[in-house]
Amino acid sequence: MKKVAFTMKLLPGNEEVYEKRHNEIWPELVELLKKAGIAEYHIFLDKPSGVLFAFQNIEEQNQTNSLTKEAIMKKWWAFMGDIMETNPDQSPKVTRLEKVFSL
Repeated sequence: MKKVAFTMKLLPGNEEVYEKRHNEIWPELVELLKKAGIAEYHIFLDKPSGVLFAFQNIEEQNQTNSLTKEAIMKKWWAFMGDIMETNPDQSPKVTRLEKVFSL
């Protein structure tokens, strides 16, 4: 398994909406993420800063790079775009993190 970590940014005042939308994540999106090779996906929120920390365990052989082309992924981005910092294509602004320690 490969480990991937990154941050995103939630717009102020949207903590409950963000959590609600993820609690009701679309089954077809979950299926797509799993088929792409994402075995685990966790998101944590630092409420004072609005920073979201995401952590994924991804299969060595995966198709995660193709997710950006999928219609359901683009639909999810549009659905979430009003509560997060996004790029012009509505994808979330992501900052990749470099692993510096493991125990």
